Amino acid sequence: QVQLVESGGGLVQAGGSVRISCVASGRTGSSYVMGWFRQAPGKEREFVAGITRSGMSTYYEDSVKGRFTISRDNAKNTVYLQMNSLKPEDTAVYYCAAGRWSVTTNRSGYEYWGQGTQVTVSS
Repeated sequence: QVQLVESGGGLVQAGGSVRISCVASGRTGSSYVMGWFRQAPGKEREFVAGITRSGMSTYYEDSVKGRFTISRDNAKNTVYLQMNSLKPEDTAVYYCAAGRWSVTTNRSGYEYWGQGTQVTVSS
């Protein structure tokens, strides 16, 4: 079992930056690939970014490429999402997820989910 807890969300102005974190507990370390997803009101949860167990490879949804950076610190069992040049359309609840296999944009590829953290970007 893995427990995931996100933090760091909040209200930020358009063009600003915020970093959100996800701390994993339980069977952790580098055992899992990690992903960030987001869900805006009335929309489906969508893939934002993913990172391999070692952190050597990262993947991004097209709309966030060049603005968001996913990283991980396995010693701290923590994954981060640095979000720069934020836009109002980035407003959503952001969820981190852990999976046993490979990074995928499919929600079903992740077994464990956090409770989410709200990021609101004002125009």
